[in-house]
Order: sequence, then structure tokens, then C-alpha cells
Amino acid sequence: MSSMQNLDENFTVQSDKCKYGDDEIISDYTYETTVVEGNVVKPVETKMQFKTERKVGKVGVMLVGLGGNNGCTCVAGAIANKLGITWETKEGTQKANYWGSVMMASTVKLGNDPQGNSVYTPMSNMLPMVKPNDVVWGGWDISKTNLGDAMKRSKVFDIDLQKQLYPHMKDIDPLPSIYFPDFIAANQGERADNVLTGTKQEQMEQIQKDIREFKEKNSLDKVIVLWTANTERFASVEEGVNDTAENLMESIKRGEAEVSPSTVFAVASILEGCTYINGSPQNTFVPGVLELAREHKVFVAGDDFKSGQTKMKSVLVDFLVSAGIKPVSIVSYNHLGNNDGKNLSAPSQFRSKEISKSNVVDDMVASNRILFDEDEHPDHVVVIKYVPYVADSKRAMDEYTSEIFMGGKNTIVMHNTCEDSLLATPLIYDLVILGELCERITIKKDGEEEWEGFHPVLSLLSYMLKAPLVPSGAPVVNALFTQRCAVINVMRACLGLSPDNHMTLEHKFESTLGELQKGGASASASAASSSSEPEAKKAKLS
Repeated sequence: MSSMQNLDENFTVQSDKCKYGDDEIISDYTYETTVVEGNVVKPVETKMQFKTERKVGKVGVMLVGLGGNNGCTCVAGAIANKLGITWETKEGTQKANYWGSVMMASTVKLGNDPQGNSVYTPMSNMLPMVKPNDVVWGGWDISKTNLGDAMKRSKVFDIDLQKQLYPHMKDIDPLPSIYFPDFIAANQGERADNVLTGTKQEQMEQIQKDIREFKEKNSLDKVIVLWTANTERFASVEEGVNDTAENLMESIKRGEAEVSPSTVFAVASILEGCTYINGSPQNTFVPGVLELAREHKVFVAGDDFKSGQTKMKSVLVDFLVSAGIKPVSIVSYNHLGNNDGKNLSAPSQFRSKEISKSNVVDDMVASNRILFDEDEHPDHVVVIKYVPYVADSKRAMDEYTSEIFMGGKNTIVMHNTCEDSLLATPLIYDLVILGELCERITIKKDGEEEWEGFHPVLSLLSYMLKAPLVPSGAPVVNALFTQRCAVINVMRACLGLSPDNHMTLEHKFESTLGELQKGGASASASAASSSSEPEAKKAKLS
């Protein structure tokens, strides 16, 4: 018999630490940390309250790059799930799902049943969350191709599914987008037939207008803007240009060359009070953007979707270093044939991607000074090649060479075939779901009067991102397990539940195991009594 149980329906926390109101959930929480001063270790407790608004509201998402592989796959996937579409493949009948989304298709441990069995519930069941089926989708693209034809062009979905989705997609047209040719590869020019004109200031104001009209037309409570367009080259961070919010705003008015399209979108989104998420590796969030986000108390998050090779790397390097094994060489090779690969074939755009992929192991290496000296790092090389034939089916090959016991060597070689957009699209759903949830969570520390939201640099979304953006002074965490635990434990805190610590002491001692067995026997007897009650009533009536 399985020692795992699943709870799919809604649940209620019965505790004086968690109070349910009509509009909000308020929990009392003690945040426990450990401070190390020299060779003295001190436990520290901080008492606080979490408040979570229960009403999700009507949410709209505007994608920059709506007609690209990720954009049209995202919209099509939501439509397919909403309509419950099934389609035929050579393997048999397939049904729409949200597999690959940590928020929609994974479970978390909620607690134990009376017999000590672990009870799991869908992550989406922890708190009120927006569902992708209910999102209103829209956005911009430099190509005017409607989403039905864009879906055909991308060749991501099976043909039977495409045919069923096409009537629902063909009338969705991207809004004209910002196109500064200097920031993306020259080979993208042939697609750029749907672009805004005018000064940078005028284009930014048009984006703001688009957001307002989208919100009003669809009667939305909030809009989230997410960049899933081409990787840009890095923008030069220059004093007087983009180093402060004031200078950045003036630079947009002057039409400064080093203000990128993604930065203009970010500024427009912030000015409209909309969370802005960057799914590509470029440095959209120059210092001026971050300052503007803090001034307006609007969330920004990035950078670069973490879908395939890098996600595996953040797991494997964490395992190696945690196991006391020293990775000394990591060589990662990719080839892909979609438009992302075409754009990345240009050196300056590839450099943006190389930076985001290369930094993923830094925090794990720095955590172990037994293995690594100060400033010592593994040799780490990333190669990306454009091979049109493989289309969206990206190949990733990795070689991890490590030093082991007594001068030995260990080599792990991995081949990973990633259907690029089918891995990236669920991350878009996750970023939207978690980003929207964070807008409804505030905390109040013991003794304070004001409720406080998360820092505008929303690092809680790091699980989905290759190069996590964090507030100034905060450490960057890339280890995947740690990132996921942070999300789960924040949700638990919102319900007044302690973090899941994996100690399972109830299974480690004879006395506690005996208590569980007694509880199990009692529960079984109660269940047997309940099941026999109808039969007893029936016999009495007859």
C-alpha cells in the first residue's frame, strides 16, 4: 500500500494562527533564522503576519513576442485546455494538459494523515490563484502574422491539434511592436512588418495606451506584461543615460541609442502599474528601470526562461557539490532551428545568452570552501549553434567532469532533446500565476502598523529563470530545490503553517511509530463502523 495520499479538493487550516475572512486570509507566523557571528551561532525569531487577498480578479497578460513560437504556443495551449481538446497522434489520443507547469501540474506535501502517511495536494490548491484558462491573452509582435498562421509556422503542435485550434487563433492579431534593429540580429529584419514608428518617447506612450485599452476593453482588474520576444544584445549602462530613473526617462525623450526595446516596454509597464517579467537574457533592467520600479512599487522579475539544459545543470551541480564531489569542467553544447536559434546566431545576441547560462553554478560552487578556494570556479563553456532542420526540437549535450576521492575523476555525459517551446510555455504560465499571487500578499512585522508587499524586484520567481534578478544586497540563489522550497514555504506561511523540514521524526523513533500505529488502528475501526452503519439501518427498517 502506498504511503502517499492525495488531497485534490479545497482544504481549510484549523488553527488559531490562520483566520479566514471574506476578503483575505491572515496568518500569524514566526520566521526562524540563524545568525552566525564569528564562531557564535544564534537562532533568531521574527514574528509577523501574512495577509493574502482571496479575490483573484480578472487577469490579462500581454506578451511581447505574441506571434513567436512561445507566444502563440502559450495562447494556443490555454485555449486547448479551456476547451478540453483531444487530438490524434501516432501514439494515440492526446488530451490537453498543463504538464511542465510547476504551479499547475506539481504537488506539494501538506502534512501527514493520522497513520503518518504523507498527504500531497496540487500546488495550485494551496492559495487562491489565477488559472491560465481564465486569463485574457494579448500582446505585440514585430510580425503581423495572425496567431493561427504563426502557430502553423512554428510547427510546435501536432497537425490534428493545429487544425482544431486554427479557427480560435486566426483572428488574433498582434499589436505593432517596437523594433530597434541594432538590438537584435539583422536576420530578423525580414519578419519586421508590424512595427511602431515615431520617437522612442512616442513609441513608449503608444505601448502605455495599448495596455490601458487592453485593460478597459476586456474589463480587467490587472495586466501583467511579459517579454518572450527575441534576445537583445546587452545595452551599455552609461552615466547620465540609464543609471537613474530620472536619467532614463530623459534618455527616452531624447531617443538615446542605448535604450533598448525591452527597456522601453519595462518603463511603459511600470508607469501603468503592471508587473513586468523578462523571459530573455538581455539586461533590460538597467539601474534606471529598477529605481523606477521601486518608486512606483511595481514588480519586475527576470531574467531568461529556465527550461531545459540550465534547469538540469542547476540540479546536477547542486547534487555534485552537496555530495562532496568537485565539478571542475562543465561543457554545454546546444543546437536548435527555431527563430530563437536564428537570432542567437548573431554574436552579440549569443553573448547575452552565454552570460545567463554561465552564471547558474556560481552560488553552489561558492557554498563549499572545502572543494573550492576563494574565486575558484569550474571551467564552464557554453556553445549554441543554429541548425534550421531541427526546428523547435533543441538538442543539448553536456559533459560534467569532476574530481573525486583520492585523485580520481568522474565524467557524466548527458544528451537532452528539448522541445523548446513546449518546455518554455509552462514557465510563462508559472511566472504569471506566481507573479499575480505575489501582488496579493503583504506582511506586517510584530510591532509595526503598515502592511508591506514584496520588494519590487520579485526574486521569488527565480525557479523559472536562468539568471535570477534579486534586490541589491541579496544573494543570488540558483539551486533548483532551494528555489522551489522558497515558493512552497511562502505559501505555507500564508496559511500559518511551518516550513516542511523533511525530518519526519515521527518515523524515526519506536515510541512515535507506535503512536502512529495506534492511530491507524483507531482510524480503521472508525471507518469500518461508519461503513457498516447503513447496513445496520437497513436491517432495522426491514
